[in-house]
Amino acid sequence: MGFWTLMKGLLLFANALAILNEDRFLSPRGWTLAELHQTGRKNSPKGQIVGLINACQYMRLPLMLINVAVIVVKVFFG
Repeated sequence: MGFWTLMKGLLLFANALAILNEDRFLSPRGWTLAELHQTGRKNSPKGQIVGLINACQYMRLPLMLINVAVIVVKVFFG
């Protein structure tokens, strides 16, 4: 596995986290920042994962730009 393949895999993972809908998917399971602030468990593994999901959702615009750049590179260089 090369570095480029690893980066594309991480980009796909970040895209998957960015499209999770908080109202439909995360809230019924208790995976929201609001619930973690109420319980005070921000440093638990669940809190770290919820923070990562929130960060990916916050960075949607840069993710879109990176996706466009990767698509352009793949079109021109295969």
